[in-house]
Amino acid sequence: MRIDFDPSCTDRGTFYRLLTAVVVPRPIAWISTVTPDGETANLAPHSFFTIACVSPPVVQFTSVGRKDSLRNIEETGSFVVNFAPEHLFEQINATATDFPRGVSEFAAVGVEPEPSLKVKPPRVAGSPVALECELHSTVLLGDSTVVFGRVVHAVVDEDVMTDGHPEVTRLRPLTRLGKDEWGAFGGVREISRVPYAQWQEDRSAR
Repeated sequence: MRIDFDPSCTDRGTFYRLLTAVVVPRPIAWISTVTPDGETANLAPHSFFTIACVSPPVVQFTSVGRKDSLRNIEETGSFVVNFAPEHLFEQINATATDFPRGVSEFAAVGVEPEPSLKVKPPRVAGSPVALECELHSTVLLGDSTVVFGRVVHAVVDEDVMTDGHPEVTRLRPLTRLGKDEWGAFGGVREISRVPYAQWQEDRSAR
């Protein structure tokens, strides 16, 4: 027997917890931004994150509510998506604390920054991958804002590369699940996509 949930008859918090428990695992965009005066660097994890376009390269994340990351991006036009690896689990979680806007999570949590090449916000020095982005556009959806960023530069640590390609067993991505749960890297299964012509041939041979 299935249990029905009607969003029109369910309170926001309950349906939010349902969505985040079943849309799993979710990759984490560890977003770094700066205030308009350039004095304070902000750092926060956002787990509503994915690729939006390949050419031009565009990534997207969603700010639920109006958080410091969103305000800084709207006012400065740039941000950095830092990869969230397992070994920085506690620091990533700590940067989700609702620090006042004038407090830098880099300093408060003890995350080492490094200069970006093409945008003003710093990168996370300990993150193996960083995507430097310029704001493309935003879309307001109810209580949330979808942020699209055009990737203008990317850096990857050579230690996580194998034959010129980022290797997931070296990256060891951290993911978000439901409630206060996080997901660690558990392994890889590989399977190739079957072209339609090959699918027909295999079917005929049965």
